[in-house]
Amino acid sequence: MHRILCCALALLALAAPHASRAQTSEDVRVRIETSMGNFVVALDPARAPLTVANFLEYVRAGQYDGTIFHRVVNNFVAQGGGYDEKLVERPTRPNVPNESGNGLSNRRGTIGMARTGEAHSANAQFYLNLTDNPMLDPQPSRWGYAVFGQVVEGMEVVDAIGAVATGEVGPFDRDAPLKPVVIHKVVEIKAPANAGQE
Repeated sequence: MHRILCCALALLALAAPHASRAQTSEDVRVRIETSMGNFVVALDPARAPLTVANFLEYVRAGQYDGTIFHRVVNNFVAQGGGYDEKLVERPTRPNVPNESGNGLSNRRGTIGMARTGEAHSANAQFYLNLTDNPMLDPQPSRWGYAVFGQVVEGMEVVDAIGAVATGEVGPFDRDAPLKPVVIHKVVEIKAPANAGQE
């Protein structure tokens, strides 16, 4: 138990500079520029400090530039940020602890961290909820998928991505867009002055 607690404290200490930097603003936003248009996501560093810090590190490093949405399931999720246009997986940093118990639900328009069946396996890949997906939220008996923000502009672009034709492409046996949906760039932007009134 002591070892687990020490590891958790060490992770918090590593993330603290990034988390405190993010929390100096009430509203941290990124613009995701894609081949189908742009949309803006407001991140929630108060509810998901480790996840937001992790995501922003990848944004600042240009990790997402030139990646694709490699998995799109209509009326469920659009997942991206892990593979480039040649379907080569991008290298990642160590996994981020699962913050799915933060009170944020997998509702339409939210952004969450993709992971494997292992609870704490999220690193760079993210997904957008195309509809309300409460089955992805945590339950008393299991971990959920951590939500860390909400689309605040351009939901029509997200919906268009969610409606693309999909099938077998490269290493993906299903649900991959037949015409690549490219993430050209992800950039931090300033929130408008009236952001808190949205």
